Amino acid sequence: MQGIARGWEADVHRGPDWLIVKLRCPQWSFPETESLADRIWALLQRHFVYRLVLELDELELLTTPLLGQLVVLDRRIRERSGLLRLCGLSPQNREVLRVHGLLGRLPAYGCPRDAVMGMTSRKPR
Repeated sequence: MQGIARGWEADVHRGPDWLIVKLRCPQWSFPETESLADRIWALLQRHFVYRLVLELDELELLTTPLLGQLVVLDRRIRERSGLLRLCGLSPQNREVLRVHGLLGRLPAYGCPRDAVMGMTSRKPR
């Protein structure tokens, strides 16, 4: 676990061609979202990889400033022909993405493995 930006902690794992970052924001903290995209971008550059899975299962709510940082990060990653995928979103946070029209731009998956593989769970009919 490492501090990534003020109020944010992250577990960082390197997989083949992917960086998997599990974000945590302790409930008692007041996180600084302004530099979050810059900090994650620096991690990607340090690892020489531009495919990122963000695990957000411990995030209570996707706020508007945080969504803005995700969009900035996604733009930077796309400029390097990379990919940003989210996983572990609560139903409430999936709805936040949908309401803001970001589900297509920031695809969400159930777990990191599915995000890396680009697999969505299919329910039998």
